Amino acid sequence: MSASDIYDRITEALQDGRPVDAENLCREYLQTFPDDINAMLLLGLSLQRQGRVQEAITPYSRLTKLRPNDVLHWANYATALRLAGDLHGAEVAARTAVRLAPDDPQQLEQLGLLQLRLGEPLQARGTLLRAFGRASESPAVRIHAAQACAACRDDRAGNLLQPWREWLPLEAPLQFELADLMAQMGEVEEALELLEDLSGRFSDLPAKLLLASTYERVNRLEDAEKLLSDVVDAGACTDANVRREVHRQLAQLENRKHNFAAAKALLEQAGPRDDFDYPYWFALAKTCDRAGDITATMAALENAHTRQTKEFRVATPHLFEPGAELLPRVAARVTEGDYRGWPTLKSPDASQSPVFVVGFPRSGTTLLEQMLDAHPCLQSMDERPFFNILANQLDDIGVEVPKDIGRLNQRDCDELRKGYLLLACSKVPRRWNARLVDKNPLNMLWLPLIHRMYPDARFILALRHPCDVLLSCYMQNFRSAVLAVACQSLEHLARAYVAAMENWLHHVKLFKPDVYVSRYEDLVVDTHDQTRRIAAFLGLQDADAMLGFARRAREKGYIKTPSYTQVIEPINARAVGRWRRYREHFESVLPILAPMIEHWDYSPKQSAAEVH
Repeated sequence: MSASDIYDRITEALQDGRPVDAENLCREYLQTFPDDINAMLLLGLSLQRQGRVQEAITPYSRLTKLRPNDVLHWANYATALRLAGDLHGAEVAARTAVRLAPDDPQQLEQLGLLQLRLGEPLQARGTLLRAFGRASESPAVRIHAAQACAACRDDRAGNLLQPWREWLPLEAPLQFELADLMAQMGEVEEALELLEDLSGRFSDLPAKLLLASTYERVNRLEDAEKLLSDVVDAGACTDANVRREVHRQLAQLENRKHNFAAAKALLEQAGPRDDFDYPYWFALAKTCDRAGDITATMAALENAHTRQTKEFRVATPHLFEPGAELLPRVAARVTEGDYRGWPTLKSPDASQSPVFVVGFPRSGTTLLEQMLDAHPCLQSMDERPFFNILANQLDDIGVEVPKDIGRLNQRDCDELRKGYLLLACSKVPRRWNARLVDKNPLNMLWLPLIHRMYPDARFILALRHPCDVLLSCYMQNFRSAVLAVACQSLEHLARAYVAAMENWLHHVKLFKPDVYVSRYEDLVVDTHDQTRRIAAFLGLQDADAMLGFARRAREKGYIKTPSYTQVIEPINARAVGRWRRYREHFESVLPILAPMIEHWDYSPKQSAAEVH
């Protein structure tokens, strides 16, 4: 029998799902012709089809020695090593494949994914963006490049995924990857759409667990509980990893019911996935805080921030360089002389301008946004970094914000407003009879650009005791690298808070925008009076509509901030003065905060909310 006939029989056995027969034919042939390239390749494939990956490594390795310049053999060798768990060996083999075929997107994709799994996000991003440059129509390449960008907190992740609906339906494993990435990026409604579509044709356990977590995130608690119950009833919790994830999700559901002791017990039973699992420590810290265990809370937060900072030092090293700003552009100022030189331009009046809700994160901006969104004459769009995007676009054409804002002419500002509107319409179906509400706390740092575009816009500054703000921020697992790095310690966070406030106060004094200061402590004690004041400031009738914010938030389902569990509940003052329980941990930061505590008149006396 000729070699060609043997190859045909082996290939036929593989195609018919008989890899054992294919293996036997290969071994028999290789006894006579031990260096036959094709038979050795088919042997590796037959072993891999049987799940005997460790054994498949031997023929694949032999092939790389016999044909060291053949990219196929290095690619197969890399795949087998990866499946066998030898990621470092796989990366070496994949790098050789890329060296032999530098423009092959498949080889670049495999190398990039290995770099990502090895904790090398910057290298993975570069490799996978190269793959995207050579296979921009491939959904898999775009999804994997977006994974690497997301790991580096690179906004290009969203651009890569923009046409995702055109790709559907995807193969189930790839659609799950896309849904998981969407959830990580905070695009939870999109993740839910993908997962519910997937659930009808794919019963994979990780997909069920992600769907349960997503149901909780959109406040569909009964659906989340049922899915978790199904997983438990199916006996899947015999697997340690599954049991850990189920316990973590059950703990979150117990927190939602205010069963904090039960939640704490579940989390402690689950434990972290590995030494890098900082989300676990954040979840434990919040639960310990609610259970009243201050010592355990601070210990968990120290663990969380230590691990998170290590990750961000790798993923975003520029944020840790000497001289790096506490927050982006926080030190930049428009001077009075600069401002006098700005040309007079036509611009929308207040009624045609968005309402901007700003303030340092965790100051009550989400509560204000939901109140405003409950009014029929207003429409919010959750938290979107539109001015970051516009400023980056200006940077790309050599206009630095805020230094070069005076160079913008009428056409430039008209185009910026048009771009802003397009960004808004891409996120919410606009109701043109409603004014837009743009809630993004750190838009306070974009005041010069906002004022140039919308000089008559009205601002609501959310204010809260600086120590309560710091404590709440310190407890958050922010996805934003900028905020996560700012929160690496209470001292670092205090300096960032003061710097942001100084930037805001400087530009408010210069531009004199129309600002209403909303104190959280007043808002939660006398909500009726405060909503009337806010409505009057915005020229709105029927302030009572704003009091239905909790119902409106529940109807929306998904709210894109850490406050999503609070704003669907009746308003309360539980969070006022919470920092006092942690006072000993604030001794070192009080002197840093002193100028802002004094400026905003947060004296040591008790507030009305604390008395109540």
